[in-house]
Amino acid sequence: MGIGNNMTRVDAKDKVTGNARYTADLEPKGLLVAKVVHSTIANGVVKSFDLKEALAVPGVVKIVTCFDVPDIQFPTPGHPWSVETAHQDIADRKLLNTRVRVYGDDIAAVIAEDEIAAARAARKVKVEYEEYEPLLTVEAAMAEGAARLHDEKPGNVIAHSAFKVGEGTYEEAVKEEGLVVIDKDYRTQSVQHCHIETPVSFAYMENDRIIVTTSTQIPHIVRRVISQALGLPMGRIRVIKPYIGGGFGNKQDVLYEPLNAFLTTQVGGRGVRLELSREETLGCTRVRHAIELKVKAAARKDGTLVARKLEAYSNQGGYASHAHAIVANSSNEFKQIYRDEKVLESDAYTVYTNITTGGAMRGYGIPQAAFAAECMADDLALALHMDPLEFRKKNCMQAGYEDPHTHVKCNSYGLEACMEKGREFIRWDEKRKEYENQTGPVRKGIGMAIFCYKTGVYPISLETAACRMILNQDGSMQLQMGATEIGQGADTVFTQMAAEVTGITEDKVNIMSTQDTDVTPFDTGAYASRQTYVSGMAVKKTGAVLKEKILDYGAYMLGRPQDTLDIEANYVVDQETRQQLLSMEELATTAFYSLDRSVHITAEATSHCKINTFATGVCFAEVEVDMPLGKVKVTNIVNVHDSGTLINPKLAAAQVHGGMSMGLGYGLSEQLLFDAKGRPLNDNLLDYKLPTSMDTPDLNALFVELDDPTGPFGNKALGEPPAIPVAPAVRNAVLHATGVAVDSLPLDPQKMVEHFKVAGLI
Repeated sequence: MGIGNNMTRVDAKDKVTGNARYTADLEPKGLLVAKVVHSTIANGVVKSFDLKEALAVPGVVKIVTCFDVPDIQFPTPGHPWSVETAHQDIADRKLLNTRVRVYGDDIAAVIAEDEIAAARAARKVKVEYEEYEPLLTVEAAMAEGAARLHDEKPGNVIAHSAFKVGEGTYEEAVKEEGLVVIDKDYRTQSVQHCHIETPVSFAYMENDRIIVTTSTQIPHIVRRVISQALGLPMGRIRVIKPYIGGGFGNKQDVLYEPLNAFLTTQVGGRGVRLELSREETLGCTRVRHAIELKVKAAARKDGTLVARKLEAYSNQGGYASHAHAIVANSSNEFKQIYRDEKVLESDAYTVYTNITTGGAMRGYGIPQAAFAAECMADDLALALHMDPLEFRKKNCMQAGYEDPHTHVKCNSYGLEACMEKGREFIRWDEKRKEYENQTGPVRKGIGMAIFCYKTGVYPISLETAACRMILNQDGSMQLQMGATEIGQGADTVFTQMAAEVTGITEDKVNIMSTQDTDVTPFDTGAYASRQTYVSGMAVKKTGAVLKEKILDYGAYMLGRPQDTLDIEANYVVDQETRQQLLSMEELATTAFYSLDRSVHITAEATSHCKINTFATGVCFAEVEVDMPLGKVKVTNIVNVHDSGTLINPKLAAAQVHGGMSMGLGYGLSEQLLFDAKGRPLNDNLLDYKLPTSMDTPDLNALFVELDDPTGPFGNKALGEPPAIPVAPAVRNAVLHATGVAVDSLPLDPQKMVEHFKVAGLI
């Protein structure tokens, strides 16, 4: 019972049998259908519409344009709101936009009786634009005289942040004689989340309130943003989140729920459904930011890292979304994972451009930083003729590390143990020697990459979560969480936690997977690998309150002191002898129906988390490189994670496997491409190259379990970390195999062939 066991997922049966109900499964009959009309330019202004042909399509009910929506700019990212104006998210878009800033921008919406009519009418909407030259790169957007994309941000720079750790400057530090120095640009690309369920919602009105059922990671934040976007009191908005078919951060943005909420008000409160196609999802929602990281680094010949300098430029796309938080997180990772003897200098910029908007995606800026930091580590090790693993052990984050700016501490430390465990599994020393001095067109190599990742968002943002437990008449429990199950297994681990704290067994814990902002306790949602840590604290706190109340009633029934009692396996027991004294069912039934003392035993508690900790780990990858074909085949790979106590080991391994798969796609094949006009070129799953099962090797997950003193059950982050180190580990394995350093992602065949030609290998 409780944590540490391989409990079967509580949602497993319903999901594999098709009984689990997602947003589309809950749609009532008679819904109208909305289709968004997207711009066919990337930069400009909508001057006028001709709706005559579109309105003539049979079944069209109404067409709403950018000239019809409230003149309210609102923010979309799923961050906790700040009561301090300076810390609030950037409000830079409207429900529909007159000022076009991305190809596919939302400029109008058709409401019709059915899908076919809505789609036909959307195609017949005619638009007149004033078109400007698209600014697709950071360089173009920051250039002198570049058009301003948002009036509030001259120069198109959303934010610039800088910090220094240590004394002096990088330039002063590298004057030391005998240093090995590298100066490189590392570049990462735009990729999309590709969750199975595309964004979908339906909205209707009831008693002058708007009810929105939606596939989201952040129901309570969606409610707040709808309120802001429509200029309505929050009490008039209700958001329901059922089962969700994946999000990975894309649904940590409030994408189309505010528009859908507005559309229902335009048709008298009739129900309106709004679902995006796969093409719209790829091209019009959010992507992982493309970031250029310019790195200078200097080390002594004994491998000591002396100084580093980072300039990072994040391509934000048309709207702020999560904005500077991403590249700021990148620069923090660059700072935290390695130690500089003298100084580290960092400058980070987030820049508006006219490509698809960047938002949250699994890892939140850390995969980009890890690519730069881990390529740097191998490039330095190569220049030093030093084993890359030994270079990392000499310079990596150490036990007890505390970030000098955020003051997040390494409260438990397993990074070096992870490296040693992976070293043994992959046979690192043997393979590094075996693959030296290869010849021929096909060569093998082995590489690695390390990472650190904080757990949740404190102290940058608020961390708060609530939980509710209700004792039923039969002695079972209802468990309600504001935290959201998005496929990662949260409901299962919350069930295990509740059982651990209360003594009521898992089979008697009925967790409610649906969140409803009218009744569900508040939680900011699923992101930042926070839920088992932050929301888990709320479960632990609430469970203790419920247990206290149960034991208080048990003491009344048994006529003995409460401090002599405990709960074990659904019985009130003697604390010393563990003798069963009273079944939970008998206690609960009496509590409900007693003529002397009727008590409805419930508990609800809020946990305001004001602590954080680091999870760490490593990926080792072995590759076979066919140089004439430019083909990189991963033949063996392992992630080793330091994530504290594992609540459910099988679920933990599954989480790692999923993250590794995403990391392989990021490293080898995925990239959202744009033409010169900013139009996405491969916004479909035929041309956007996701890895399939045929492209994926056996995925190995290992753990170093150390109890973290800050975690509610010794646990810390695991949701996002598995996706972080894979791409740089593969890149470094290719470097070992061929001697060729590829400094941008993905490592696709065309790029590899070009690099091998330059190196004279083919």
